[in-house]
Amino acid sequence: MNDHSPAPRFAGPLALDRAQSLLALAKYSDAAFTRDGPRADVEYRDLGLAAATGGRIGAKHIRAIRPFEKETGWHWHDMTGHFVFVLKGWIAFRYAGHEGDVRVEAGDCLSQPGGVAHNVVARSDDLELVEINMPAEFGTRDLDAEPR
Repeated sequence: MNDHSPAPRFAGPLALDRAQSLLALAKYSDAAFTRDGPRADVEYRDLGLAAATGGRIGAKHIRAIRPFEKETGWHWHDMTGHFVFVLKGWIAFRYAGHEGDVRVEAGDCLSQPGGVAHNVVARSDDLELVEINMPAEFGTRDLDAEPR
């Protein structure tokens, strides 16, 4: 351990049998995409983090299946952390209190604070992204208009 390392969380390395609930591998060929999600223009593939973390973290591979027709509308998610990593294409968000759109392109990672009101205003037809949220299960609340 060097002087810059934080204090260890464990007394030593864990044997895999003691930590196996933390080990998860979601093979691309094994996990099917489903329409089990809030948006009709994309499909979702669970990446197994919810099961591996006891629900503390969720992760989904999301991809567009038809053209983007309209903004999602203003809403917010009741979560403590929300991260978006774009694999292909791009997506544009609008945030309450932030001037202009935030465009996230392939290779970009966005850390969106939990509970922040936003609106998805555009995306490419070939969008693919990984979304990570904490906790895995969360509520989404729609808003009638942009909050002031």
